[in-house]
Amino acid sequence: MEARFPDGPPGGPTADDSGGPLARSVFEWILDGRYLAQRTEISVPDAPDTLAIVAAVAGEHAYTQHYFDSRGVTRLYAMTFTGGLWTLVRESPDFSPLEFAQRFTGRFSADGNRVDGAWEIARPGADWALDFELNYVRLT
Repeated sequence: MEARFPDGPPGGPTADDSGGPLARSVFEWILDGRYLAQRTEISVPDAPDTLAIVAAVAGEHAYTQHYFDSRGVTRLYAMTFTGGLWTLVRESPDFSPLEFAQRFTGRFSADGNRVDGAWEIARPGADWALDFELNYVRLT
């Protein structure tokens, strides 16, 4: 993964070639392929390690991502894949209060080995604003 923050990487001398912090995300099918688990670790003390479980929404071309992190935060995101675009959106309170809305939008490369995206936030009464850029690169 490549993470870039608007004000540069927060803390830590360890960085990838782009100057951002080192981050790794592993995706694996679990429970006989019924769910997809995503485990993420990042070398920034203030950024949480995460576990996300993705489930298909019955009868729809949509998914729900159940998100958990090392701070004890738990959230639900609506997730879609449409025309090479991956979206995650959280606009309602769930297990955590909704202090701001969140969304991730990522575009798959033609070969499917890269996703270039960004997380955005929208505080009440405000427009969407960049939180941080996040790209996924498949290692083979």
